[in-house]
Amino acid sequence: MSDLRLVLLGVAGRMGRMLTQVAPDTLGLKLVAALAPEGDSTLGADSGAAFGQGPNGVPVTCDIAAALANADVIVDFSSPEATVGMARAAAKAKVAHIIGTTGFTDDDLAVIAQAARETVIVRSGNMSLGVNLLAVLVERAAKALGPAWDAEIVEMHHRLKVDAPSGTALLLGEAVARGRGVDLATHSARGRDGVNGARPTGEIGFASLRGGTVVGDHTVIFAGAGERIELSHRAEDRGVFARGALAAALWTRGKAPGLYSMADVLGLSGE
Repeated sequence: MSDLRLVLLGVAGRMGRMLTQVAPDTLGLKLVAALAPEGDSTLGADSGAAFGQGPNGVPVTCDIAAALANADVIVDFSSPEATVGMARAAAKAKVAHIIGTTGFTDDDLAVIAQAARETVIVRSGNMSLGVNLLAVLVERAAKALGPAWDAEIVEMHHRLKVDAPSGTALLLGEAVARGRGVDLATHSARGRDGVNGARPTGEIGFASLRGGTVVGDHTVIFAGAGERIELSHRAEDRGVFARGALAAALWTRGKAPGLYSMADVLGLSGE
């Protein structure tokens, strides 16, 4: 069986750099294009050498059309704007699209859902195995405990992260909401300040911390009367996200068009 031809989008970013390091060692994938925005200082450079590896013969380019013409799957950790544009282009080219970007609006998500009618899209707020297993456990706990147990999600990331709550925190919030059978949008509190009154029953709270070089810490707290349960995940390096995204890329082979999650990739959907 031939290797899947892999394109990386956002190679100049933190996750993109990590992917250029991990992809060459992933059996079943062949890196064929590395994409960066127009004007990026790395354009034209060898993508391996530019990001701390040995030369790999794949130059950094901004030519999306040429990249997609010779691709089976694209892994995308870029920006919401770039990802939405790529979703349209990948759907037209029938190239599978792995989306690790976060910070989308509802309109952005509608575009991605529309694109998934034409190609395979795997989107997740976090690509790690541990986090997606955590989400399953959180959903089960929320279902078992019910809204009488207060749910709070605390996350911390490095000081340069631009969106909050993190995509992973929202993924975990959705897990709580699913477990309770409610809509997260109408049951969440995104930070508190001032005199807010007593905490409403059934509210799903979020707290976002930023500082230093933290890769990603997430804790879901279920607080009951006289007792508390805490479920946590700590990422120690970005390689866990890169390896998960590349596993998702391999999983797309032979799949029907649709919008999938990492739970599908890991066989955890429906758990």
